[in-house]
Amino acid sequence: MGLQPLEFSDCYLDSPWFRERIRAHEAELERTNKFIKELIKDGKNLIAATKSLSAAQRKFAHSLRDFKFEFIGDAETDDERCIDASLREFSNFLKNLEEQREIMALSVTETLIKPLEKFRKEQLGAVKEEKKKFDKETEKNYSLIDKHLNLSAKKKDSHLQEADIQVEQNRQHFYELSLEYVCKLQEIQERKKFEFVEPMLSFFQGMFTFYHQGHELAKDFNHYKMELQINIQNTRNRFEGTRSEVEELMNKIRQNPKDHKRASQFTAEGYLYVQEKRPAPFGSSWVKHYCMYRKAAKKFNMIPFEHRSGGKLGDGEVFFLKECTKRHTDSIDRRFCFDIEAADRPGVSLTMQAFSEEERKQWLEALGGKEALFHTFNRAIIPRPEGSAQLDKMGFTILRKCISAVETRGINDQGLYRVVGVSSKVQRLLSMLMDVKTCNEVDLENSIDWEVKTITSALKQYLRSLPEPLMTYELHGDFIVPVKSGSPESRVNAIHFLVHKLPEKNKEMLDILVKHLTNVSNHSKQNLMTVANLGVVFGPTLMRPQEETVAAIMDLKFQNIVVEILIENHEKIFRTLPDATFPEPTSLSASPPNAPPRQSKRQGQRTKRPVAVYNLCLELEDGDSGNPPKEDTPSSSLDSLASASPSAAAGRVPLGPDENHLLTDGGSFGDWATTTPSQTRSSMVQWLNPQSSATPSSTPAATPPSPRSPFPLSLPATVADKPPDSVINRKARAVYPCEAEHSSELSFEIGAIFEDVQTSREPGWLEGTLNGKRGLIPQNYVKLL
Repeated sequence: MGLQPLEFSDCYLDSPWFRERIRAHEAELERTNKFIKELIKDGKNLIAATKSLSAAQRKFAHSLRDFKFEFIGDAETDDERCIDASLREFSNFLKNLEEQREIMALSVTETLIKPLEKFRKEQLGAVKEEKKKFDKETEKNYSLIDKHLNLSAKKKDSHLQEADIQVEQNRQHFYELSLEYVCKLQEIQERKKFEFVEPMLSFFQGMFTFYHQGHELAKDFNHYKMELQINIQNTRNRFEGTRSEVEELMNKIRQNPKDHKRASQFTAEGYLYVQEKRPAPFGSSWVKHYCMYRKAAKKFNMIPFEHRSGGKLGDGEVFFLKECTKRHTDSIDRRFCFDIEAADRPGVSLTMQAFSEEERKQWLEALGGKEALFHTFNRAIIPRPEGSAQLDKMGFTILRKCISAVETRGINDQGLYRVVGVSSKVQRLLSMLMDVKTCNEVDLENSIDWEVKTITSALKQYLRSLPEPLMTYELHGDFIVPVKSGSPESRVNAIHFLVHKLPEKNKEMLDILVKHLTNVSNHSKQNLMTVANLGVVFGPTLMRPQEETVAAIMDLKFQNIVVEILIENHEKIFRTLPDATFPEPTSLSASPPNAPPRQSKRQGQRTKRPVAVYNLCLELEDGDSGNPPKEDTPSSSLDSLASASPSAAAGRVPLGPDENHLLTDGGSFGDWATTTPSQTRSSMVQWLNPQSSATPSSTPAATPPSPRSPFPLSLPATVADKPPDSVINRKARAVYPCEAEHSSELSFEIGAIFEDVQTSREPGWLEGTLNGKRGLIPQNYVKLL
């Protein structure tokens, strides 16, 4: 899990956890700043002396290898992973150049040092200045609030009103500064990936010319370099789209923050000053607490927190509310106060002070106090206003007219769909197209009144105006999940399955549009609109979350990838039915378990991972695929299997980072390890062969283990040491694909049927016959029939 997104709405709550997230972002930027400073120093050493060049390169390579980008959200795109991995690739490249003692002269300064210094000075330096302003304003704001709340209620009303206005103005200024600072923090976190890697790429390009074998090395490096340039450009394009969405959300919240509060588990939450009574000579003090209240349980939590002491979090208190009473100024020399009595603390009454009269009324309403205002703290999803556009016959007419005009007149126009039309013209055209009386009169193919950019903008505007995005709110999360992990093939299969879950009209319109976009991408040499560029344009148009948050916007890049998959695989997705063996995807998923280890290690072990599949919690039904003809296996093959087993290699290597991103829909290995051996064995047998149990078991059936399990063995030791004795001359079906890593093992795809399956001498493995060949099968990759 990377850095948590900073929500703009949290600027107004300014909760302790919000401050913790800000500090995490600041610490990451400070780490980046120190790293870049060290990297610049290392780069200058390369120029300083030829004799120390090799040592400087090793240090430089070491710095690159150890640094890793942090990311916002819960996953990275493939492009971002490539950018992250690029530093290690650069490090390996430097090691290959260690023996070459040539001089890298002025180009190092121009291509590497200056850009990094510029980035550190202009970007990271700017964030430091913003931090100083933010800290200073925090101190000022809460000091003024303290001073203001200490004003006597007996002062003149005019004096109190003037003080209220001054405090409110200061709070608004603080919120403005907080919003800008949060936006800047997240922008620099995203920007640094390409701002830093691009100078590195230029440095490597320049270094080739200074070595005798530079030309040959450049040829070897060229393919990776081109891919990295595409990764950087794709990341930059997605960053621009994400930044515009973030700024738009920030402006919406700035204009009306109360309407964009996030959904919360609490009925009310915020800061209150709590009176702490002391012995008679010392009077009382007021301490600021962050308070949270759940109305259903009448549970009240409060945690002391002081912004000015470096954000130190105190020990919290929890009690159950009995009643709440408003305090009038004639009974206490402070405004905005109310009393709370705790049900579990008889005779104890707490006096609390809100920041304003409005906030006191909100707390009174939430707590069930008197003079409550009918204003709820509950944060609800703000529905998008429904436009007049509908997914009906008129909508299909608009889509087809616009597509026909674009393909007739402007398929080769540079920046097609990226260059926007004049807003007034776009609105006028869309109004005419959506009017039954004028729609047929509009001739887009032959009329010069409408520019191609106006037509493309009207088409996008129509799709954005639909009450619900074309790919629906319901399936939004399901579309996002597979592109965050898995192999390219598994992603396509998952998107293929999900597209056929769309409502018929949505699928039909999506088919028409994606077919057109495929045609546009086929002319990318002329119009420069590659599949990636079209994904950037149509990702937010075809998909959008129901609630607008920074976290949702950070998934925008994955929406773009979904659109890219649709365009690149249009014929397969829309012209063929999905695999019937793929059940409905879920937001939580299961991935192939690790194959059990073999008993001994072989030389020359390969590092290939098991084939990754999309996490679909497969449950194949009997009869999904036909049984291959049974063939007799010579006895010599059994002998060879038995003799090969002890000398075979250790098991499959642990899952790699790609698989580690997959989520699981079941217990982890640790969950199984806590059960008794008999329970574990029973659960595993039921999972492998659910039909074999005639009576219900008290032990729930186990799910495939998580790929995050610390053990390479998917079965617990109690099961692996004692394979089921009943596995003799049985049939089995593969529920995961597998590639053999030794001649004694079998390779197979999902649904493969094995004959004569028997327990192997090796724990966790079975022996079986597939297409006439006998070999070893990972026991947790198949289901016994």
